[in-house]
Amino acid sequence: MMRRRISPRISLGFIIAAVLGFGIYWWLSEPAATLADAMTGPGYTPNLANGLVVFNAGGCASCHAVPNQPDRLKLGGGLAIPSPFGTFYAPNISPDKTDGIGNWTEANFVTAVTKGVSPRGTHYFPAFPYTSYVHAKVADIRDLYAYLKTLQPMSGRVRDHDVPFPFNVRRNVGIWKLLFFDSRPFAPDMSRSPQWNRGAYLVNGLGHCAECHSPRNFLGGIIASQRFAGGPNPEGEGWVPNITQKGIGEWSDKDIDYFLKSGQTPDGDSAGGSMVRVIKNTSQLPETDQAAMSDYVKSLPPVEGPPRPKKPEKAGG
Repeated sequence: MMRRRISPRISLGFIIAAVLGFGIYWWLSEPAATLADAMTGPGYTPNLANGLVVFNAGGCASCHAVPNQPDRLKLGGGLAIPSPFGTFYAPNISPDKTDGIGNWTEANFVTAVTKGVSPRGTHYFPAFPYTSYVHAKVADIRDLYAYLKTLQPMSGRVRDHDVPFPFNVRRNVGIWKLLFFDSRPFAPDMSRSPQWNRGAYLVNGLGHCAECHSPRNFLGGIIASQRFAGGPNPEGEGWVPNITQKGIGEWSDKDIDYFLKSGQTPDGDSAGGSMVRVIKNTSQLPETDQAAMSDYVKSLPPVEGPPRPKKPEKAGG
């Protein structure tokens, strides 16, 4: 039986198409350039007090503090963060020059936090919530950098992420960013009060509340139409509550404020899971910021979240 030979022209066409396709992929997935030193150059006096506020608002200790020890300022990392794509391990962000960020420049830090690009020029996985931090003011991130530099250096390099192929290919994150990374700066709503705008800035930016309180699609992008409407816990177990007026409509702004301070709900229950770590941060914020976050959250319109799965019936029930 005679086999049909593939024309050399067809073979060459496939090769050219493959090369072009790879070139387009490489171009689209290119990490953003490091911020120019002019954006973070001399002539700026850091505000360490504000750096502490940013540290608490950003929840840095929640992920980067060494697990199972009481000092939330020991930022040696190591916390395991499960996800549908594998397990990520929070890195060491202490000022240690070998294992932490002690050798990073200010521009390195601002680029990492707001662009998700490492000093080596590679993408960070979006388990690091730079998708929210991008909306923070550069001055706030600079103050955070200065504050972190005052903390105790912690030796010890964190293990690599346990993420299978193809999710472990960092270059693919560049394509993910094209689809889901909204880098527009925070824009105040001039029809609202300064307190409300401060709350919007904290909740949507540094506080990155939507990262957990929103459902995600199969690629891990937040479903914009259901932002803040709760959904499956991205860490794998349980359900994250809807914090729009559909979910907590009976809460007053004072109830929300008290929850951010104490972790106590209006019905006498208390925060659980990873929210316990969040409350340790929000409880440290100035009362004006707690009130601002409460004001903004209370204003969120009701949004129907994804249906919560029914609990299986007990045998013989």
